[in-house]
Amino acid sequence: MLGKQKYGLLLAGLLVLALALVACQPQTVETVKEVVVTRVVTETVVEEGETVEVTRVVTEEVEVPVETVVEVTAAPEEMMAATFSAADPTTLLEMTFADVDTLDPALAYDTASSGVLRQTMDALITYNGSDSTTYVPNLALEVPSLENGLISEDGLTYTFNIREGVTFHEGGELTPSDVAYTFQRGLLQSDPNGPQWLWLEPIMGYASGDVTEGIADGAYAGDRDALIANASPEELAAVCETVQERIVADDASGTVTFNLAQPWGPLLATFPDFGYILDKEWVIEQGGWDGDCATWQNWYAPGSENSELSPIVNGTGPYKLDHWTPTEEWVVVATDNYWRADDDPIWEGGPAGQPEIKTIIRRIVGEWGTRFAALQAGDAVSVNVPPANRPQADQFVGEICDWKTRECTINEENPDGPLRKWANLPGVSRTNAMPSFDTGPESPYIGSGQLDGNGIPPDFFSDVHARRALGYCIDYDILLAQGYNGEGVRNNGMIIQDMLGYNENGQRFEFDLAKCEEELALAWDGQLPETGLRFSAVYNTGNVARRTAAEMLQANFRSINQNYIVDVVALPWPTILRTFRVGQNPLTFSGWLEDIHDPHNWVQPFSYGTFGGRQNLPDELKAEFQELGSAGVLSADPAEREAIYFDMEDKFFEEAISIPLIQDGGARYEQRYANDYTFRVGLSVDNPFYYGMSLNGGG
Repeated sequence: MLGKQKYGLLLAGLLVLALALVACQPQTVETVKEVVVTRVVTETVVEEGETVEVTRVVTEEVEVPVETVVEVTAAPEEMMAATFSAADPTTLLEMTFADVDTLDPALAYDTASSGVLRQTMDALITYNGSDSTTYVPNLALEVPSLENGLISEDGLTYTFNIREGVTFHEGGELTPSDVAYTFQRGLLQSDPNGPQWLWLEPIMGYASGDVTEGIADGAYAGDRDALIANASPEELAAVCETVQERIVADDASGTVTFNLAQPWGPLLATFPDFGYILDKEWVIEQGGWDGDCATWQNWYAPGSENSELSPIVNGTGPYKLDHWTPTEEWVVVATDNYWRADDDPIWEGGPAGQPEIKTIIRRIVGEWGTRFAALQAGDAVSVNVPPANRPQADQFVGEICDWKTRECTINEENPDGPLRKWANLPGVSRTNAMPSFDTGPESPYIGSGQLDGNGIPPDFFSDVHARRALGYCIDYDILLAQGYNGEGVRNNGMIIQDMLGYNENGQRFEFDLAKCEEELALAWDGQLPETGLRFSAVYNTGNVARRTAAEMLQANFRSINQNYIVDVVALPWPTILRTFRVGQNPLTFSGWLEDIHDPHNWVQPFSYGTFGGRQNLPDELKAEFQELGSAGVLSADPAEREAIYFDMEDKFFEEAISIPLIQDGGARYEQRYANDYTFRVGLSVDNPFYYGMSLNGGG
């Protein structure tokens, strides 16, 4: 494991290397320009004889450093020579820009957090290698099916035989009770911003994604204080008892049974990434729920920042957490006694036994130039390469591989290039522009909170014309070319291309400044041309594509009317998650990476589910989408499902719920000395499964 001193030397060496290579390859250089910056300040003032705190927006011109990519086409002999060997084959260093939000598997619902959990925790079943549609047993001895009798003929009962002899990192032995407790805790904790909706729908029949739907129709969703104050002890106990009846452990027989509220085709697909198993006794020792139905409400909807498990993890996976330093890095190390035997591969031909790589370091580095220098030096095995920067990395690619066949070909233009590129990775993620229908009035991103030229009212985007204006004010062709390096596609609704329910002929917004101007003039009874507006568009730091989209909107609004001011604000990933979740952002550029490969996993979050909640859609609008979405997932007829989803997409466009931007086309760059880790659809770029990976060849 690298110490702090060695990290310092590493970074110093990278800077020297970057300077040495400036004449022979593309470089990111820093310049200075004057920009208008908006800050939110709080001051103490005296009003009418009383001292009060006043929050105001301050605008000023400041000099800021700006990254500029200088494209230099190097001759092949000037490129770094290929060595194809790691300095330390037991240690893997990666760099990315997204930090972890939480290590509590009941709450983790972002790509960065899942990166740690995937290495340190096991689920009952997992993917069959790169195949996202078939599964192999993991902590379970078999994958339930109709054929083996572990799924009932009516599709309402799933039974898992739990593996014996598995030990958690902290010493506890895995039991069926641990498995049942894990899912019961998740359902009852039921934070509305987490992944539990994936379980609540099939197990409880709650389409709202919140366990309090069983109490007063979900009136307490996300509000623990209101739940405790208003729900009776009998109501609280009844919900908990129902949860425990739906997930039943039998330690004597070694089984756990899931009793569903309704047949659910995508159920097995939910286990690999959202069914990581906890040690019940250990969780209780950390201050977690004690398993008593009289107390569960005290742990309801904690928020990722408050969970007792957010900073720690105790799993059964091949790696255990060494440390997580927020905003800096996370490090996992190989366990001393991983339970999987040498003759027991995860899937046929897959990895088995103890991990070959002993230490994995993932550093949070927002600045692209530093990540690129580490990749050039061969110190980082892989770094996050934004689409706009891929031409730089492409000049060092000596080998191009197909993710599905795992076949690689030599790049004839640069056969000695030190990098391998996994090209044309499946695009199962997307970015949207997501307006809030009702931003919190205390938000620092709506200026004055009024239509006075210095802000917008909290409900500004409740006006459909304001939302439609967003769709017409983004140049999608330029965004695709500049923000995504042309590696992606436009789509026209919630569902991604090449999936059931995608309407090739569906409606979508096109770039049209005249229509953008027209819609803004119609909004708010025609007041905007005279009053002007000001709000912030928020994106996550380091995401070049989202920054490009936000800045494009900023420029196009200003070109229509100098008083249409959009401030572009970059926030760290954990911060943007929290501000988005509590309704602080009037406009968020964010995205979705599918959980399971099914259209329901797209229509639910983008309408009445995850983002619908964060955007504060009106209840009646969410109810309309929910009725359609529930009908779509419960139907077994593909034609019927397609018709339902077409209707949903039409309504999504007419209401301009959010503005679909680009469906990503993925690529991953790595050193050619890295071998044998596993991709699957949806997790192929930023979070591969490192178990079984080797450096310096091997495998």
